[in-house]
Amino acid sequence: MAGLTLAAVGTFAGAVSAEVTVIHAGELLAMPGKAPKKEQTVVIENGKIKAVEEGYVAATQYGDDAKLVDLKGSFVMPGLMDMHVHIQGELSPSGDSETLRWSSEDVGMHSVYFADKTLMAGFTTVRNLGAQSPQHIYALRNAIERGWIDGPRIVASGGVSPTGGHGDVDGMRHDLLDKYTSKTICNGPYDCRRAVREAVKYGADVIKITATGGVLSDTNTGTGQQMADDELKEIMDTAHSLGRKVAAHAHAAEGINAALRAGVDSIEHGSYADAESIKLFKKTGAYLVPTLIAGDTVVEMAKNSDFMSPAIKEKALRVGGDMLSHFETAHKAGVKIAFGTDSGVSRHGTNAREAILMQKGGMKPMDILVAATVNAADLIDMSSSLGTIEAGKHADIIAMHGSPLENLEELLDVDFVMKAGKPVKNK
Repeated sequence: MAGLTLAAVGTFAGAVSAEVTVIHAGELLAMPGKAPKKEQTVVIENGKIKAVEEGYVAATQYGDDAKLVDLKGSFVMPGLMDMHVHIQGELSPSGDSETLRWSSEDVGMHSVYFADKTLMAGFTTVRNLGAQSPQHIYALRNAIERGWIDGPRIVASGGVSPTGGHGDVDGMRHDLLDKYTSKTICNGPYDCRRAVREAVKYGADVIKITATGGVLSDTNTGTGQQMADDELKEIMDTAHSLGRKVAAHAHAAEGINAALRAGVDSIEHGSYADAESIKLFKKTGAYLVPTLIAGDTVVEMAKNSDFMSPAIKEKALRVGGDMLSHFETAHKAGVKIAFGTDSGVSRHGTNAREAILMQKGGMKPMDILVAATVNAADLIDMSSSLGTIEAGKHADIIAMHGSPLENLEELLDVDFVMKAGKPVKNK
């Protein structure tokens, strides 16, 4: 009897029909970098793209239960990808008090809220590079992957930073500094090896390091190189041996260049990249993730609010004001660019404003869309499943009324969002 029951279950399972969705796209940018096509049909089965067909093919051709999504009046493209977010919070005058008043559970719930805002803005994959509570980010990543909640696909970092550097806690009394100091703060190459292994052990998909000082550290230690060359090299070797890429926060040229020589996979911000930096970028193939909106945001806050300390305000005005021109130089020189915002400094859900600033820095709309799709997928080693609308890839798809190739501001008002074949927004 038991054998018959199992056989019956197996027969029933085999008879379950696939979930099929058919999109009629008025204009489809299936592969950013190539020209879009008019009147296309995208066929999605069980969350993945099955086919892209010419013309508007009737949904009934793919089964009686196939669902039709009519986007004939829209521009359709792959989901956008942001390679630098901090999804647990936002910079604000109340930020320090929230750190002390909120429980880690509160922070976790806040990150769910920000994840939803990010997804609704059309960003279906993000790389989270730094968190107040890494375990909550790992849990959020896992919950989204399991389908428990909606949010962008998350590639989550573990942070490795030097004592007293950007990435270590600051601006608090000594006993709170002791309480909040991370296990992955390190000193010297072998301790940094340990820190990388510790980050990977507890769930990191990627290692985020702070090669230089940072704008929002409440210290007057500047934005120059803070991790020594031997520490950088040990981190790269250890991370790569464990199958993890390394992203380096870096503002000053000497820190950018030291990280590139050590073998880093991406430079975050790159505010003062010089001629030597450009040579190293092109030699190593590392990506620049420019985060122009972060610079724009901190300049605006420094000029129009009084919650920043004098040390932070000075760095915000100087570094934030210099980022755009250095980005323009790097892009013109042929440095590979992946889209990233540093959202959490800027407001979550406004990620697409980065595209407007990139265009202001001389980048063409198609190149910006490539940076936010194809290049981003390459940076996180997911080109086989993300970045374009092709058979076999995840059905991460967005749409807007007008073409961002003609007006990038269309990205600021995304009307349709599909994540892994599930429509989560359809205005």
